[in-house]
Amino acid sequence: MGSTVLSLRIDSELLDRLKRHAAKRGMSVQDYVVRTLIREDFDERFTTAVEETEKFYGPAADSPAAGAGDQVRPSAGIA
Repeated sequence: MGSTVLSLRIDSELLDRLKRHAAKRGMSVQDYVVRTLIREDFDERFTTAVEETEKFYGPAADSPAAGAGDQVRPSAGIA
């Protein structure tokens, strides 16, 4: 995987907040921002995967949208 430069113009208050958050975690601002973007991307992909799974199998048995709950659902060992 290659890398590319992304340049951002942000106000000084936001940069100060980013610096504080990064310092709490012992990270550079760049690393903190990249990890935050990666986490956000993962959250979006995970949500999409759950939605697609529900379309295929139907809503989870404990979901308010669930029907009678008589459908067999694979759990992959997740309780």
